[in-house]
Amino acid sequence: MIDKFNKMRDEFKTVKELEKQLIQLSETDIDLSNPQNMMESLGMSIDELDKNFTDSFDEKLVLEYSLKSPNAEPEYAYPTDSGFDLRANETVHFTPFERKLVSTGLFLNIPEGYEIQVRPKSGLAIKKGLSVLNTPGTVDQGYTGEIKVIVINMSDLAQTIEFGDKIAQAVLCPVVSGKWVTLKRVLDINNKDRGENGFGSTGN
Repeated sequence: MIDKFNKMRDEFKTVKELEKQLIQLSETDIDLSNPQNMMESLGMSIDELDKNFTDSFDEKLVLEYSLKSPNAEPEYAYPTDSGFDLRANETVHFTPFERKLVSTGLFLNIPEGYEIQVRPKSGLAIKKGLSVLNTPGTVDQGYTGEIKVIVINMSDLAQTIEFGDKIAQAVLCPVVSGKWVTLKRVLDINNKDRGENGFGSTGN
C-alpha cells in the first residue's frame, strides 16, 4: 500500500513538472492545440503517461498464502465480494453455548498497511447459531501462524462443524499500524461537537 502511494506521489510530481513546462511553452511558438506534438516537444509520451497512471490505480494487491490442508483453495466467490471463506481443517462438536478454537490450515503473508478481519458467516449464524466470538477477529500484518477461528455455539442445541465446512470469512482491510502512530499522553482531550454523548445519543 505504501509503495502504491509513493508511486502515485511520483506521478503527481511529474504532472506538476509538466504544468511548469506548459507555462513556459505557452510563451513559445509551439502549437499547443496538438497534444501529441506538445508532449513530444517535452520528450514525453501521452501513452506512457496514461499507462503509468492506469497502473497506479489498477494494480492488484497480492495476498500470499500457504494451505496445509486438503480443503479447497481460498478464493473470492464473486469479484465484488469483500471477503473469502475460511474452512474448518477438523471436525468439531459443540455443546450448547460452548466455544472452541477451530483450525483452518491456512497461513497468510499480509501486506504492509493491511490486516485480516475474521467475520462470521451469516448462513452459519442463522442455520446453526454458530458465530465468531471475537467478531471481527484481527490478524495483524506481523502474524504468520495458522489462521484459527474462535467459534461459539449460541444455540441451545448441540452443533457440529464438519471438516471442510465454511466457518468464517476473511476480509483484507487497510489499517494504520503502530509504526505510523505516536501515542502522546495529554492532560485533557479538547472537546468536539459530540462531546461525551455516547450510546443512544443520536436517537433510535
